[in-house]
Amino acid sequence: MAKGKVWTRGKRSWTRRVVLGAIIVALAPLVLTVLYALPFVHPVSTFMLKDLATFQGYDRRWARLDDIAPVLVHSVMMSEDGQFCAHHGIDWRELNAVIDGAKSGELTRGASTITMQTVKNLYLWHRPLGTLRKVVELPLAVYVDLVLSKRRIMEIYLNIAELGPNIYGAEAASQHHFGKSAKDLSRREAALLAATLPNPILRDPAKPGPGMRRVAGIIERRARAAGDYVKCLS
Repeated sequence: MAKGKVWTRGKRSWTRRVVLGAIIVALAPLVLTVLYALPFVHPVSTFMLKDLATFQGYDRRWARLDDIAPVLVHSVMMSEDGQFCAHHGIDWRELNAVIDGAKSGELTRGASTITMQTVKNLYLWHRPLGTLRKVVELPLAVYVDLVLSKRRIMEIYLNIAELGPNIYGAEAASQHHFGKSAKDLSRREAALLAATLPNPILRDPAKPGPGMRRVAGIIERRARAAGDYVKCLS
């Protein structure tokens, strides 16, 4: 009988620890986001932590948004999230279009905003359980958009986005691929870096193939015509 009571108490203690751990994990992004509003705080991504945990290391050199060429900021925004300045973390029209397309049997395309990608990179996992991740990602994106300014969200994103194997952020990527600072990138170099984002492991902006050059050309034209689309970053 005594052994049974001990086992029951141990089970309850283990359950309480699991619940407490889950609460801490759930609250961590809420607290960290407030901390990340401070300009001198330089967040790292879950991918960077993975690289450290697996002893691979990574290259990331923090750059203020003002020290990143506007052509790169505009290229990334116009290729990844043209409505960045207009939405509040989620582009509902784009998301609904993806859902409707999936219901119709069409091939799904991405509907992640830059804010959603920032949330994923900062706090969440990439694979597996993608649907579950999205359920967590959506409300966090709204929260991050509420707490952080658009400029700060973009600054964080451009410093944690993967732009090559173990290469993170605009400055490290510019130095690695083009041998220059992110503030000195040309329009074409900026467009090529933006074109790298969907698949930074397989795409090399320093050695683009015909398909990548074609995509970069489209991004470059969109960035030239950014206009009011990027007004929230002024």
